[in-house]
Amino acid sequence: MSSEPTRVLIAEDEALIRLDLKEMLEEEGYVVVAEVGDGQAAVDQARQLRPDLVIVDVQMPVLDGIAAAEQIAAARIAPVIVLTAFSQRELVERARDAGAMAYLVKPFSKNDLVPAIEVAVGRFQEMHALDAEVTDLKERLEARKVVEQAKGRLMADRGMTEAEAFRWIQRTAMNERTSMKALAQAILTTETADEATPAGGPAGS
Repeated sequence: MSSEPTRVLIAEDEALIRLDLKEMLEEEGYVVVAEVGDGQAAVDQARQLRPDLVIVDVQMPVLDGIAAAEQIAAARIAPVIVLTAFSQRELVERARDAGAMAYLVKPFSKNDLVPAIEVAVGRFQEMHALDAEVTDLKERLEARKVVEQAKGRLMADRGMTEAEAFRWIQRTAMNERTSMKALAQAILTTETADEATPAGGPAGS
């Protein structure tokens, strides 16, 4: 594992929340490389500084957080976590559609923040691994969707975590000399995920 600290860009227009967030991150060993108060500045700074993680508030001047998340995700700069004061389903779905890897509902604590970062970074790495297999954009989105559903099936049938389910799909696809998308489709077309296990069963995580 790299010993380099994770570099974080914070985009939040409320100074107090920004300060709290910075303190929480620094206490956990993250390095805050920039703090901005609007969505456009978030996009500009992300392009310039290439941080490892971007945390954006949904409601910001100039450009809202979801639009900023979309641009940062489209450029594949870093995983994005969206902060929202509303636990409304449609906002969370809009953020996810925009490419946000995780979200946090305010007020949040350090206990909420760290797992959200781990989820966001893990999903971002998964996406990169999947994207390396598929060059066509439409195919890539389809592959992501199928793998996401297969992960859910493995989590439900085998009690795996999200990261374990992805690693299992990735490793098994390599062993079977098939694509992750093809393996994910096989998992989804069988009655239970256990039946999709190739001979020899899953290796330990």
